[in-house]
Formats: sequence, C-alpha cells, structure tokens
Amino acid sequence: MSDLYSECLVKKEPTSKDAAVKYGLIFLIVVFAAGGIFLMPILLLGAVILAVAAYFLIPGTDLEYEYLFVNGELDIDKIMSKSKRKKARTVDLTEADIIAPVTSHRMDYYNGNNQLKVYDYSSGNPDHKKFAAIVREEGQTCKIIFEPDEDMANAIKKSAPSKVFLD
Repeated sequence: MSDLYSECLVKKEPTSKDAAVKYGLIFLIVVFAAGGIFLMPILLLGAVILAVAAYFLIPGTDLEYEYLFVNGELDIDKIMSKSKRKKARTVDLTEADIIAPVTSHRMDYYNGNNQLKVYDYSSGNPDHKKFAAIVREEGQTCKIIFEPDEDMANAIKKSAPSKVFLD
C-alpha cells in the first residue's frame, strides 16, 4: 500500500505593511535611543520597550508556509525568519466541502460569501495559482487559501476525487 505524500514550501511576499512595521519600529528605536542619550534618559526605556516589541513583531514579516500532505491530511506550518516554526493548521481534506482554485467558477458562491472566515496561507502573489479548501470548524464555515505545487495538487485530487477540482 503506497501513501499519498507531498510537501511544498511557499515564501510569502513582503507587503508594504510588513515594510512599514519593520522599518517603522527600527526608526522609532533609533529616535528614542538618540533622544534618551541627548535629551532625557527616560526615553531609553521607550527604546528598550520598542526593541522588545520589534523582537516579537519583525520575525512575523518574513514568512514561509510549508504544506505537508499525507493521506488526506494537509498540515500547514508557518516558518518565521527561517528559524521559528509554528503549526498553523491541520485540515482533513476528506471532510472538506470543496477544494478548487480560488478563481474557479466552482468557488463563485464562496468567494461572494462575506460570512466565511478566511485564512490565507499563500505567497500573496496574484500570478500564482491559489487553491481554497472550504471546511467546517467549530460550527462555522472557513475558507483556507493555500498554494500547492502541481505534484501536491495531483496528490490531493487522488485522495478525494469527487471534492477536488484542478480547473
């Protein structure tokens, strides 16, 4: 018996919000530190607080998503700054309503539904082919956006052919 196995790594493209957070925090730290040295030493405390905030916020601006598909289960891990790994989500695709490209006509109803919780685990590049999995979690319908490569998409199709569409 052979297992369906595929893995894929996708780098999230930096947005202007990511750059604003990163460079804004660095700028504020420098301003507070300079102000603390030359004007009021209490501003050094602000620089330290901002540095601690930067330690936690800046790694979140450099993201990669790793998809691991094994026998009908898709694990999505978030890798921050190529050093910290955090499990983002596990999806049992056999319990999904539908899995199809986001731009597919099969997703029209779900794309127009504002009641869905949307979780985006894709690169953010509009040129890449993104898929959406519609699943029910805790009584609410969720749309999980991910960006598998061709091998993973075919493995997902083999595991649940009646629910997965590659068009």
